[in-house]
Amino acid sequence: MSPPLPESPPPSSESALWHLLLGLGAVGVMASGLVWWLVQSAGPDDPDPTRRPAAVTTSVRPPVARFTDVTPTSGVSFRHDNGARGEKWLPETMGGGVACFDADGDGDADLLFINSTWWPGDPRRASEPPPTSALYRNDTVPGGPLRFTDISGGSGLDVDFYGMGAACADFDNDGAVDVLMTGVGGSRLFHNLGGGRFREVTAESGVGGRPEDWSTAAAWFDADRDGDLDLYVGHYVGWSPEVDRRVNNQLPGVGRAYGRPWNFPGTVPRFYRNEGGQPGLVRFTDVSAASGLQVTNPATGLPAAKTLAVAPLDLNDDGWMDLVVANDTVQNFVFTNRHDGTFAEVGELTGMAFDAFGQARGAMGIDAARFRNDEAVAVAIGNFANEMNALYVARKNGRPDQLHFTDEAVAEGLGPASQSLLKFGLFFFDYDLDGRPDVLTANGHIEEAIEKIQPGARYRQPAQLFWNAGGAPAFLPVDAAAAGPDLFEPVVGRGSAYADLDGDGDLDVVIAQLGGAPRVLRNDQTLGHGSFRLKLVGTRANRDAIGTWITVRSGGRLQSRQVMPTRSYLSQSELPVTFGLGTGRSADEITIQWPGGPRQKLAPPPSGTVTTVTEAGR
Repeated sequence: MSPPLPESPPPSSESALWHLLLGLGAVGVMASGLVWWLVQSAGPDDPDPTRRPAAVTTSVRPPVARFTDVTPTSGVSFRHDNGARGEKWLPETMGGGVACFDADGDGDADLLFINSTWWPGDPRRASEPPPTSALYRNDTVPGGPLRFTDISGGSGLDVDFYGMGAACADFDNDGAVDVLMTGVGGSRLFHNLGGGRFREVTAESGVGGRPEDWSTAAAWFDADRDGDLDLYVGHYVGWSPEVDRRVNNQLPGVGRAYGRPWNFPGTVPRFYRNEGGQPGLVRFTDVSAASGLQVTNPATGLPAAKTLAVAPLDLNDDGWMDLVVANDTVQNFVFTNRHDGTFAEVGELTGMAFDAFGQARGAMGIDAARFRNDEAVAVAIGNFANEMNALYVARKNGRPDQLHFTDEAVAEGLGPASQSLLKFGLFFFDYDLDGRPDVLTANGHIEEAIEKIQPGARYRQPAQLFWNAGGAPAFLPVDAAAAGPDLFEPVVGRGSAYADLDGDGDLDVVIAQLGGAPRVLRNDQTLGHGSFRLKLVGTRANRDAIGTWITVRSGGRLQSRQVMPTRSYLSQSELPVTFGLGTGRSADEITIQWPGGPRQKLAPPPSGTVTTVTEAGR
């Protein structure tokens, strides 16, 4: 499935919006708005003190737990190729994702890097094969260095496709993890045949979408509690080369430039219900229109979403999966599950639609966790430059109309230090195994000429790590002295994910880079903290146990983690769940809440072990 040709016409909704913009005299506003945004993105020169609150100081310091870049010696030689040749098409600056998942069923996490490709008409197509996504088999020996083998060729995933991200899950409950790729021109679904080989089943499954779609965030989750996984696919903007030419973002002294999506029309997502079937022959029904997930602008009737990330979770503890959708420059959406196959959009009622000033932000990556080790769910969102991370913390659970979240990014230390960076990948993970979820963001600007416009801004940016101190504030920025310099080497960061790649019990990190090599960062912490890992297998629930909550009590501390690979930006982290024990040696009590099923008690496993838990009752 190739990306659209430059001559392809825009969809009808795009054309309608374009004529509306022309009627309002918006062409001149486009260029001035782009310049304003680029100047504002520098952050440190922002004169409004309410937008740059002072950071809270504390005497507590993060522990020394270093990350080491092992990419050059790991066997990972992938380089992302966005196909750019000077036209400055918007998709060129938005990819790509990475997935940590067990592709070959041997129990460890392999790596899939999603690539873009060359546009139609690129002269390179006449003389050499185009770039493809890359699959790396994890061949690490326990106790040895990280080793990966490129098995892309012949895997079935080495396709010519302008890819963005991945969503990995066992959609047919056959015990092997399948792959959905999102991108320009729709989505593509691949059934896992075993041994690192895949067969494309896009056409027969019915989840490909339309040729004019630009799919980005996608998530597998059981929306109707029937034991199989349904599929949400978000779209970014209504885009075609023709629309991009009309928008014609310009920078003084630079010329054509990548711009924010203000001047592109919105979209609606796709929602596919899993109808079941035989392994690899599952059929999905497109129930998007009836689902309640397709939001339109009440003033224009046009599609409203500009989606880059999604977090599936049960927000109101009613046993049904809900969705929080991160949108870029338009309000975020919160969809609560009505239990009848439809959803209600309650973003404004919950407090997650806008920032504290009632403004939409440039939302990129997203994740959810109970970071305080209590019952309060928090949703973290990485936002654009000169916009802080958001940290929406639940104030009251219950019925959907009682849901209320407050942005506590400033109070909890996740906001002020993040403001000058452009955040893409974001996830919670316990990197030091002390039992508290920390936060990592992968960062990078969208415009390589930003340094010419604003000397204080940078195209390549360092990652940012926040240690959860468990106090007030909860999060403290970590520097190179504590985490090592490799983690903070500036890159054009996009997708990011985590997994225990070397089997030593702590979580390693992978950061995807736009137009360059990824970073495989081994966690070399030596704090002596214990941990154990749980791999869940559903029987009545979906086989991957996606959506399951695991609660661990240890030494008076409560940890609650969700089985959820969909995190960050265009990316997937591993399915097994890691619980840090700090200085403790074992947990006191473990409870598993399967999706739509009963609670299951588990005898605490010893520290340093990986335990497979099968759902009881079938």
